[in-house]
Amino acid sequence: MKYLPLLATTAAAVLLSACAGPGMQPGVTSVGTSQKTAPVVSQCIAQSWADKSQQPVTTQSVLANDMAADVLLPGQPPGGAGAVVRPAWTGSGTWVGLRTGSGADTSSASSDIQACL
Repeated sequence: MKYLPLLATTAAAVLLSACAGPGMQPGVTSVGTSQKTAPVVSQCIAQSWADKSQQPVTTQSVLANDMAADVLLPGQPPGGAGAVVRPAWTGSGTWVGLRTGSGADTSSASSDIQACL
């Protein structure tokens, strides 16, 4: 029982450090930040990719009220390549990253995302 407080403290520290900064997911590279809200940025990215590809684009809400979302490149399965839209790590606004996936062409994805920031 004397180790229980130490275990609880260690577990809390690990959880907090996992959420403390960018790079929370492997395979995600930072593209940039925006003062726009996450829903506005997500919608812009999805519209851009849908217009270019003439295919449906999936947007997955990650947090309630669309505070965070994953916008998948056309043809990608859940968790596949796409934009990772999250609240900014500091201050207000939105942080956006690009998750790469196997077999996905992400060559123009960063510039498409940049246009929406």
